[in-house]
Amino acid sequence: MTDRYFEDFRKGERFVSGGMTITEAAIIDFARQWDPQPFHIDADFAKKWAFEGLIASGIHTMCVTLRLWLELGVFRACSLGSPGLGETQFPRPVRPGDTLRVVTDIVDLRASTSKPDRGVVRIRQVTINQRGEHVMEQETTVFLKRRPLTVASMRS
Repeated sequence: MTDRYFEDFRKGERFVSGGMTITEAAIIDFARQWDPQPFHIDADFAKKWAFEGLIASGIHTMCVTLRLWLELGVFRACSLGSPGLGETQFPRPVRPGDTLRVVTDIVDLRASTSKPDRGVVRIRQVTINQRGEHVMEQETTVFLKRRPLTVASMRS
């Protein structure tokens, strides 16, 4: 993918990531460190609990989503970070063996009124499993660099 800046994006553009298969070991390792609830770290307990089996932490799903999105390199040249995440939902659990992909849509673009060197983009991301089921949905705002002025463009 070539380097893109704020001006290069269009509302409605869609990007689809590659996949990542989530293993039982990865679910347990992540949860032991960051979200040590028994339905994330103990397969025997999880079988008897509400989810009827081991599930990944929502935070783990968010991290996988971010990684798959960043691996696409779409905002590589222009990201100035995010002021925060919008509402995030987990309609279905992620289970061992699920392969996740991220579908990202450009929802809105606007030039910053206070900082002319940047724009603001709102993206909607849906993380899906191998059956196309939504396992995470969120909207995020990201600040993007505007295309740098070149000597040629300053002369026009």
